Amino acid sequence: MTLQEKIGQMTQIELCVATFSDVRDLSIVTKYLLPPNDSTSKKAMPSDWADKVDRFQQAALDSRLRIPLIYGIDAVHGNNRFYGATIFPHNIGLGATRDADLVQRIGAAVALEVRASGIHFSFAPCVAVCRDPRWGRCYESFSEDTNIVRKMTSIISGLQGQPPVGHPKGYPFVAGRYNVIACAKHFVGDGGTEKGINEGNTISSYNDLETIHMAPYLDCLYQGVSTVMASYSSWNGCKLHVHHFLLTEILKDKLGFKGFVISDWKALDRLSEPRGSNYRHCVYTAINAGIDMVMVPLRYKQFIEDLTSLVESGEIQMSRIDDAVERILRVKYVAGLFEYPFSDRSLLDTVGCKLHRELAREAVRKSLVLLKNGKNPGKAFLPLEKNVKRVLIAGTHADNLGYQCGGWTRYWQGSSGRITIGTTILDAFREVMGDKTEVIYEKYPSPDTFAGQNFSFAIVAVGEEPYAESAGDNSELIIPLNGSELLSSVADRIPTLAILISGRPLVIEPWLLEKVDALVAAWLPGTEGRGITDVVFGDYEFEGQLPI
Repeated sequence: MTLQEKIGQMTQIELCVATFSDVRDLSIVTKYLLPPNDSTSKKAMPSDWADKVDRFQQAALDSRLRIPLIYGIDAVHGNNRFYGATIFPHNIGLGATRDADLVQRIGAAVALEVRASGIHFSFAPCVAVCRDPRWGRCYESFSEDTNIVRKMTSIISGLQGQPPVGHPKGYPFVAGRYNVIACAKHFVGDGGTEKGINEGNTISSYNDLETIHMAPYLDCLYQGVSTVMASYSSWNGCKLHVHHFLLTEILKDKLGFKGFVISDWKALDRLSEPRGSNYRHCVYTAINAGIDMVMVPLRYKQFIEDLTSLVESGEIQMSRIDDAVERILRVKYVAGLFEYPFSDRSLLDTVGCKLHRELAREAVRKSLVLLKNGKNPGKAFLPLEKNVKRVLIAGTHADNLGYQCGGWTRYWQGSSGRITIGTTILDAFREVMGDKTEVIYEKYPSPDTFAGQNFSFAIVAVGEEPYAESAGDNSELIIPLNGSELLSSVADRIPTLAILISGRPLVIEPWLLEKVDALVAAWLPGTEGRGITDVVFGDYEFEGQLPI
């Protein structure tokens, strides 16, 4: 391989700047292309993306070495960028289930829906141990408890397939063409930053870093995780993307990781102040620290130019480049991309299929945590009766699929409304209660709503608006959108079940807790609202336990 071809393997670029000629002529044959947020992709189906990926794959195979590319996506709770895909509960909800087998089955389902769109790689799972719910990525963590996070790493065996007995620890494993390359992230300590600030600083001893935050990565390595993503955050003031001790001496040398380490989005730009300045030095420090694949993702020509210059000057040794490329090609090989580089259209029927939606519904009902049931000892409010005359359903989150799914759904920050196919809480209650019950829905009930209506009970769903990463950092953790006031106004008049939709614990004041008759933490359940009615009407028992 020429130096240009080797650097091409290390270069990840974004779809909006990708051209077929660059894939072919610059040998940028390892690329992780992320679906755009623009309006043209609002209802793009997996078949459309399979066509797009295959065209780029053909360009890669037209290059001199015919090395296939890897196309990656943030499929963090389903193939969540795509319209009609099954959206599973976010990790915080899965942590509430404590069910490793369920999480493994979810990983396998997600793998099929991702491969159906021609994509080979999911930037998941996040195995951060969230020690502060003010962190904007709290919902991407399974738990504040290291042991629970370790248990939930079973999702890797779902995404990649179960490695055989005796598979060497740290060596990447992908079972076949119906599995995807997984990515354990973000190495390491991102859930422990001071005051829960995203991309902040984790202040700890090495022993605490190892026992609290690094331990889940050992389980990932035992399951053959193929890639590890470095964290934006710092450990004791040193950014992880330039941390040779943790990335190379610990992860690669001591723990024996043989896959590749990938940077986060534009992470190298964050290594200098002002951001993006002295880019050559940023490349120098990150590559020498142990980053193998750089998610550039836009200024790739400058990245290639700077990395080439650094190698030619001897500031980065060719042995470091060869190590990175060997790791990348190893993952491509074990993933079967040399044998099966193109999409498999037979998988298209799996996207949003009934089997996967039933699995998501199971996950929802197992994730629900019952926090209060009845105002008086020995007199439970739940389960609800199905055959009543009239009920009120209210709240900002009762009929909003986007709110129900949270961030990383269709768009990076998520969105509001019917952003994909699914069942809202309102849909689910109407379906279960049928025509014999009058279901009255008002997002914000007025005093006139209650006049002479004689409601049997009310269901009020409130919670957080969607967010992701730093946009979700929150120092107060109160229920937004006047959720507490809305709950209070309804509960003063009607026996009320409160359903809290959130990516973390929120403050419930004692006066409000006394007013509501029942309180359920539903986390960010995804597209299958029927999982909630399955439990509140008593068809299934509550099983969820607080993950944080």
